[in-house]
Amino acid sequence: MSARLAGKAALITGGAQGLGAEIARAFHREGAQVFLGDVNGPAGEETARSIEGAEFFLLDVTSEDSWKAVLSAIVKKAGKLDVLVNNAGINIRKDIEEMPGEDLDRMLAVNIKGPFLGIKHALPIMRRAGGGVILNMSSVCGLIGHRYTNEAYVATKGALTLLTKSVAVRCGKDNIRCNSVHPSTVDTSLVQSVLKDPARRAERFGEVPLGRLATPADVAAAFTYLASDEASFINGVSFPVDGGVTAG
Repeated sequence: MSARLAGKAALITGGAQGLGAEIARAFHREGAQVFLGDVNGPAGEETARSIEGAEFFLLDVTSEDSWKAVLSAIVKKAGKLDVLVNNAGINIRKDIEEMPGEDLDRMLAVNIKGPFLGIKHALPIMRRAGGGVILNMSSVCGLIGHRYTNEAYVATKGALTLLTKSVAVRCGKDNIRCNSVHPSTVDTSLVQSVLKDPARRAERFGEVPLGRLATPADVAAAFTYLASDEASFINGVSFPVDGGVTAG
C-alpha cells in the first residue's frame, strides 16, 4: 500500500511541539515532505531533526512579512505547497470579566489573524499548482459554547470555523479544499498536570461519551485523512475528534 501523502509538501504551523509535532510525524510517516513553522526556534529545530528530511522555519503567524518569507522559501525548496495546517494557537485562560483587552487582541492575532494570513498567501501558490488542502485546528469550542472554557477562546475558535467554511465555498472551484478539525480535551503532559485536580478530571472525563480523552494520535489521524486524496470530496467540514462531546 502506497503512502497516503507521498509527494505532498506540507507546512504545519505551531509545529515545534505538542499536536503540531505529532501531526508532522504522522505526515512524514505517510510520505509527505514536512516543513515546520513556529516562533520557538530551539524546539522547532529539535523537532525537525527528529523527523527525517523535515525543515524548520522561524514563523510568526501574526506577521504578514514572516508568512511571505516562509512560504517563498518553501516554494524554492519544494516547488509547491500542497497542504497548509494552521495549527498554531494560544489560550489565555481568563474569564471575560477578568480579561484585559490586550489579552483578547493577542488571542485574536494568533488564532484568527494567523490562519487568515496563512490562507491569504497560500492560496495563490496552491492555485498555480492546480489545487491544495488547507486544514485549520479549531476545537469543540468552535462548535459549542463550552462550559469549561473561557469566552475569548470560544470566540476565536468559532470564528476560525466559519473562516474555514468561507474559504471552502469560495475556493472549491480552484480544487482547494478547506476543513477544520475540532478536538475535545487532548491527553498531553500539560493537560495531565491540570487534571491532577480531581474536580477538573471529573469534569473533562464526564463530558465525553466514550469515557476517555482524545490522544495526540487521534487528532493527527484526522489531519492525515483530511490531507490525503481519500478525502478528495470532503470540503468545508467541521470534523470533530471528541468522543461524542458535541453530539449531545
